[in-house]
Amino acid sequence: MVHNHAALYIDGDWQAPTSADVIEVHSAATEEQIGQVPASTTADVDAAVAAAGRAFRTWSALTPAQRADVLDGFAIELASRAELSARLVSEQNGMPIAISTVAEGQGPAGLLHYYAALIRGTALEEHRPALAGNGTTVVRKEPIGVVAAIAPWNFPALLAMMKIAPALAAGCTVVLKPSPETVLDSFVLAEAAAAAGLPAGVLNIVTGGPEIGKHLVAHPGVQKVAFTGSTPAGRQIAETCGRLLRPVSLELGGKSAALILDDADLAATVQGLATASLINTGQTCYASTRVLAPQSRYAEVLDAVTAMVASLPVGDPLDPSTFIGPLVSAGQRARVESYIEAGRSEGAKLTTGGGRPADRDRGWFVEPTVFGEVGLDHTIAREEIFGPVLSVIPYADEEQAIAIANDSEYGLGGTVWTSDADHGLDVARRVETGSFGVNGYTLDFGAPFGGIKASGLGRELGPEGLFAYFNTKSIFLTD
Repeated sequence: MVHNHAALYIDGDWQAPTSADVIEVHSAATEEQIGQVPASTTADVDAAVAAAGRAFRTWSALTPAQRADVLDGFAIELASRAELSARLVSEQNGMPIAISTVAEGQGPAGLLHYYAALIRGTALEEHRPALAGNGTTVVRKEPIGVVAAIAPWNFPALLAMMKIAPALAAGCTVVLKPSPETVLDSFVLAEAAAAAGLPAGVLNIVTGGPEIGKHLVAHPGVQKVAFTGSTPAGRQIAETCGRLLRPVSLELGGKSAALILDDADLAATVQGLATASLINTGQTCYASTRVLAPQSRYAEVLDAVTAMVASLPVGDPLDPSTFIGPLVSAGQRARVESYIEAGRSEGAKLTTGGGRPADRDRGWFVEPTVFGEVGLDHTIAREEIFGPVLSVIPYADEEQAIAIANDSEYGLGGTVWTSDADHGLDVARRVETGSFGVNGYTLDFGAPFGGIKASGLGRELGPEGLFAYFNTKSIFLTD
């Protein structure tokens, strides 16, 4: 089925674009065109930001309970379209449907309900007795204003909603720019917003690539930027926001480690690593792609990881049995293949994968791949690949394992695998990262998520994700 759209969702209505240019969207599995949407111009961005600015005055004036009611209605409309959203994401970026059904179909509606409930119970004013002299200080949380939300292609619906839901709950208005590789699902989002009766201008959606993104980030009508994407792009956005003194949240790249301790149950560990390291065909920022194995069990671990990866079903992302789908684009496949070649040329030992599936003559597929005998200075051990490629690295003792985990410019995720969960927690406390898992990894909507170092600034999810969309004001009352 082809999904073509001729208008942009701006100011609560479907508006004709100011250009005849279009963005063509292709299936990751078949390479065929599956839709097209208008390509926004800077004039379209200007219109969207202006609409968000007008809507902010009335949206922010609603009570939290009134906004929460709208968000719950939005969630209901989105949930009714969950199957379509999940399928579109899988067609666009190759995400296996078993994952997209939960993350991209059900997840966004769940986030709207979560932040609706949270804002209902969040006190926006606190009265504090003055510490010196007489009087009281009223400390207020006030919505920041218009938010520029820029979402990536790997989990497009969920990561967009990780920005939209808390921003709208706080009383902000939003201009969303999805990635051009995965833009079709954002039109389902717009249809749900319109059906839910979201007030005009509260949510606006523009399309386009980096130039449109740059115009949106630097727009004088924007008060905050929320971005998920690559570290190089995040650095550019941070430079712009720093010059403008504009608040920014950045969720960027990762090169997370999986620390397999010498007491780990290896069968359970490799089963867990399938998800922790290769979810969404490795196109996941927090994936534990550096597998650290004790030298005393290195051969055993390498064999077990290799066997697990070699057994993963590769195929059509719309097949519920598929675990490894295609990559999002020909360019992304070429990037991943260049890293596989780097692993070979730098002397790592390829134990499985390394090529394209023989039974797939169409689609941007790469075999799930494992390298052993990976040195700490190897390119594949240091740079984010964003594909189904694991490096198994030996360590001498636990202190060295922690040092290797911390020896990275990134700090987003990570895991530890052990039969002693209390000891695993102690290890987790010592790894320099924004999130971590003991014997598994999963995102919790109620807990903050984000990175340190080159993995970003700020946090999404949990109450912390809501507070990121408030300014804090102190009002001094003298007795």
